[in-house]
Amino acid sequence: MANLTNNRPLSPHLQIYKPIPTMVMSILHRITGAALYFGTILVAWWLIAASTGAAYFDWVSWFMGTIIGRLVLFGYTWALLHHMLGGLRHLMWDAGYGFDKHFSTKLAKANIIGSVVLTVLVWAIAYAVRS
Repeated sequence: MANLTNNRPLSPHLQIYKPIPTMVMSILHRITGAALYFGTILVAWWLIAASTGAAYFDWVSWFMGTIIGRLVLFGYTWALLHHMLGGLRHLMWDAGYGFDKHFSTKLAKANIIGSVVLTVLVWAIAYAVRS
């Protein structure tokens, strides 16, 4: 009986593939989707604090105002905007557009740039209105 397992080719893995923008955006779209589940817990926490009373709401607001809280909120904002832009990209594909290799690569790069720019813009507006 022949040993077939030694003659079978190994399946390629991430060390073989060169990461291309569309592949990276696909992975990031999944990661941001999962991160939004945890970010929704933050929204629920804030709403529960608002309905519980002023003292608890003030504590949650204080925590979200710390460096750690702001970093978490900044990351949540980026994940939300990145996932939204990725969803628009998928909607365009569902409509049958944007499958050209060069265009989809440009769109993937625009997705990451757009999400970073929009995140900074949202936070800049929030700080400007806050004063």
